[in-house]
Amino acid sequence: MKRFSFVSFCAAALVLLLFSGETRTVEAVTCDPSQLSPCLAAITSSKPPSATCCSKLKEQQPCFCGYLKNPTIKQFVDNPDSKRVASTCGVAYPKC
Repeated sequence: MKRFSFVSFCAAALVLLLFSGETRTVEAVTCDPSQLSPCLAAITSSKPPSATCCSKLKEQQPCFCGYLKNPTIKQFVDNPDSKRVASTCGVAYPKC
């Protein structure tokens, strides 16, 4: 019985040790297509996207499927130029 208790104690200590490391928090993203305005120049011309554009694309990435479901916004998000900018920034285009 003592051996079982010791093994249980060691297993519990190991679990605590493993899970007490880095804790990740998930921040909620506010979906706001106007946050993508820094990308407008890159989408409407052949200019490369700015660092701000890429940052905003990455920040708004969880919102892309919602944007694609909105007929007003979809035309701006679902076009070859937008896909090119996203690809240049290393942001995967969603498959919704």
